[in-house]
Amino acid sequence: MDMMKMMGKIKEAQERMKEAQKTLDQMQVTAESGAGMVKATVNGKKKLIRLEIDPSLNDIKVIQDLSVAAVNLAQEKAEAESKMVLQKSTEGLIPNIPGMDLGSMLG
Repeated sequence: MDMMKMMGKIKEAQERMKEAQKTLDQMQVTAESGAGMVKATVNGKKKLIRLEIDPSLNDIKVIQDLSVAAVNLAQEKAEAESKMVLQKSTEGLIPNIPGMDLGSMLG
């Protein structure tokens, strides 16, 4: 009886993780640097999907530095939001185990 209940929970967890994965694919997080001169947008899986650079920027070194800063900030924000999505999707199904990174399950 307990084994059947556990199998049901596993199946439910798998379905919720699939939904969370779709949500992360569609999520877009944007961060900027240089007072908005460079904007980076990443998805919930921290993949860069858009990079906007103000056309008035003409110093390649400044563009490089601002781009790196914007991408890094966008990825940090996406990671934080992704963790919230994953926690909500597995709430009540998967115990909160310290050190367990659910984000690594999604690739």
